[in-house]
Order: sequence, then C-alpha cells, then structure tokens
Amino acid sequence: MHRNGEAAATAPERIPKRLIGAIVSVGSLAFIGILTETVMTVLFPELMAEFHVDTATVQWITTIYLLVVGVTMPISSYLNRRFTMKSTFIAAVILAVLGSCLMIVGHSFPVILCARVVQGVGSGIATPLMINIILEQSPHSKVGRLMGVGSLVITVAPAIGPTVGGSVASVLPWRSIFVIVIPVVLFVSLPIGLVCIHQTRPTQPTKLNPLQFAAIVIGLSGLILALNQTGVAVSTAVAGGAWASAAAIAAVSLAAGVGALVFFAWSSRRSFSPLIRLAWLRDPVVLLHLLPYTMLPMVGIGFGYVITNLAQLSLHTTALVAGMLVLPGALLGAFFAPVGGMLYDKHGPTRPILIAFACCIAAVALMLVFSMHLTPVLLALFYFVFGVGYALGFSNIMTDAINGIHREFTPDGNAVFNTALQFGGAAGTTLFSTVFAIAQAGAGAEHSPAFAHATAVGGAWTFAVMLAIVCVAWVCLFAAFRMSARRAARA
Repeated sequence: MHRNGEAAATAPERIPKRLIGAIVSVGSLAFIGILTETVMTVLFPELMAEFHVDTATVQWITTIYLLVVGVTMPISSYLNRRFTMKSTFIAAVILAVLGSCLMIVGHSFPVILCARVVQGVGSGIATPLMINIILEQSPHSKVGRLMGVGSLVITVAPAIGPTVGGSVASVLPWRSIFVIVIPVVLFVSLPIGLVCIHQTRPTQPTKLNPLQFAAIVIGLSGLILALNQTGVAVSTAVAGGAWASAAAIAAVSLAAGVGALVFFAWSSRRSFSPLIRLAWLRDPVVLLHLLPYTMLPMVGIGFGYVITNLAQLSLHTTALVAGMLVLPGALLGAFFAPVGGMLYDKHGPTRPILIAFACCIAAVALMLVFSMHLTPVLLALFYFVFGVGYALGFSNIMTDAINGIHREFTPDGNAVFNTALQFGGAAGTTLFSTVFAIAQAGAGAEHSPAFAHATAVGGAWTFAVMLAIVCVAWVCLFAAFRMSARRAARA
C-alpha cells in the first residue's frame, strides 16, 4: 500500500484535454489581436502615403492599440472575479470581429484609430483571460511549461505579423488581412471556446470602481502622450520649427499621468473593493521582477517597428523583405518559449532567465557596433539571437513573480504584469519612433540618400537606447534572484 501511494504521489500530473482546448481558443483570439497589431508596422510607409501623415503620427496605429490593451488589462482582475470566463471570452470575440469590420470599411485615419481602440479592448480582455486559465487550472508541476505554451501562442503572432503584412501589401490591399481573420475567430476560436472553457470557481458580486479605472486610463495615456509630445518637441526644434506647444502638452500630460497613478495607488489602499489589490507589490523581489517585465517589451515589441522601418527607409528593401527579416528570429525564437518554461520547471528561475537575457544583451550590442554598416542579412541574424534569448526568458519572469505571491492575488498580479507588458510595448514604439523622427528631422525627402543616412543614424541611437534598457533589466533580475537566495538561506 505504501509503495502504491508513493508511486501515485510521484506519477506525473496529466494536463486535461479540455484545458488545452481552452488555452487554444483564447490563445488564438489573443494571437489574432497581436497579429493584426504587428501586421501594421511593416505597412507604415504605405499608410503614411495613403493617409498623408508623418512617422510620428502613423505610429499611433500601433501605440494606441497597445495603450488601449494596457488600460483594459487592469480590469481583467475585476472581470475574472465578477463574470464567468466563458462570458468574458464571448465579449472578446464580439469586439475582435467588430474592430476588424471597422478596419475593413475605414478610409480615414481617425476611423482606423477607432478600430484599433475596439480591437485593443478585445485583445486586452483575451490575453489575461488565457493567463488566468493557465494559472488557475494547470497542474502545479506543469505551470511553467503551459505558461511557455501560452507565451508561444502570443509571441508567434509578432513573428509572422510583419511577413504577413509585407506579403499582403505586395499582392492584395492591406485591408484583406482583416477579411481573413473574421472567419478564423467565428469558426475556430469561438466554437472551441464554447466547448472547452469552464468555470472552476464561483463568481463574486464585485463592483467596478469608475474613479480608479479612470485614473489608470489617464495615468497610462498621460505618460505615453508625454513621451510622444516630448519627441515631437525635440524633433521640431531640431528642424527649426515651433516646439513650445508640444513641450507644454508634454509637461501637462506628464503631470496628469503621474498624478493619476499616485491617486490610483492611494485610493486602492483605502478602498474596500479596489479595482486591483496592490498589497503584494510591497515585496521588493516582486517589484524587481515587474520592472524588467515593463522594460523588456519596450525592446521586444519595439523591434517590430525598428527593423521593418530601418530596412525599408535605410536599406531600401521592399515591405515583403522587411517583414521577412523579422520572421526567423521571432518565429523560431517563439518556439523556444515552451523550452524556457521546461527549463524553469527543472532548474528554477535564475540560470535560465539570466543566461537568456545575456544573449539578448550580446545581440543588441552587435547591432549597435554594426549599426552604420548593417545589411539585411546581418540585421536578421542579430535579431535571431535576440529573439531566441527573449523567448527563452521572458515568460519565466512573470511565472516566477506570480509564484511568489499568495494565490488569492493571482488575478491582480496577472492584471498588473500584463498591463506593464502592454505599456512597455506602447512606450517602446513611441520612444523609438521619436528617436527616428529626431534623426530624420531636416534630412530632406523620404527616399533621398540624406534621409536614408539619417534613418541609419536613428537606428544607431535606437540600438544604444535598447542596450541600456536590456542591461538595466538584467541587473534588476540579478538583484531579485540574489535577494530570493538570501531569503531561502535564512529560512
């Protein structure tokens, strides 16, 4: 009897097929949302010509999407407690389809931005829903692996997005991609989700605090707008234009953003039922995980903008070739995400994460060294190294942090970390487009040799900023693991 019990205790836990179906259904919805976001980055030159907007303006197609996703994710904790997972999933499906329809019929830049807002809300609901399903319903010994699978689902999209965008632009109108995704959502994601998503815990009569939600929207939007307008002011000043109004908007936006986030933190501590419970953030180890999880997407997501635009505007490749440059690193790198999860389950967080991001540092450093002598092949090669390292380590940061907080606060941690990811992506795209705009200011016509050289200089500046970001993130993670080791030694 003892041997049988011991064997049962050591038998590997099985992953329910229904759980796999739920992850696939919600993950495919998140996949489509991210795909339609990254599809647009390679099309920026075409969109600039169609809608008669400049680089600093067209990037809002990506930035507003990421920003809306970021401000939607904080309510995922509320949605997780208040509504069933299946009803939340259906709402995300409706928003994804509605947003795609608006993209198809929209023929003005404001309508396109409105469509991106609708799509962003849908994706902002779907992504944390998938993570909540994994964290709540996975066998404990398989959490790292399934988080890696979840990361694979949503990181393959950035890999193929620029390639899909470039392919579509070369043979079809760019709106065709949104015609294609609607049947996938309605006839693949929706039926599987209706069958496989089930509720494992009761809902709670939680109320949404509108003041706290408004504070998050104002806070994150203010910070992004401040960053954008600072860049506009600097690039305008470099070109010899009037910069005072943009600088004033940047200052007001920064003050409003910081003030709103301070109010949110203050009201959350005093509220009986806060939108997000933040007490777990008092742990410095968790904070040292959250900072890199915010900073690294600035580089990881920002690369989709940087590489495709650098390739077209400086190296003079086509949109299709520019998209293909991202494909090997992002696609093959994404398939290493489950491997990273398995390494985490087997060896713990320290070595898998630190070694992975050391590879990222090396890759960005090589891009900086060769920045003024890059070829499409070198750019793709260096990004491949970065993509593999990023995929191996990134999802493990959140897994390790969430494992360190009480299970009751898992939805809150999920909401904060996913919000940080999207905010980091939006901030990175805004920051790097601003760096390019500053470098390109006064450089002449878009296809002139002077403009191409200015774009290459902007690429060098961007790689320097990226290198600083990844190095700071690595130091934060190293400090977190040292602190955790000292706690374990004392225990």
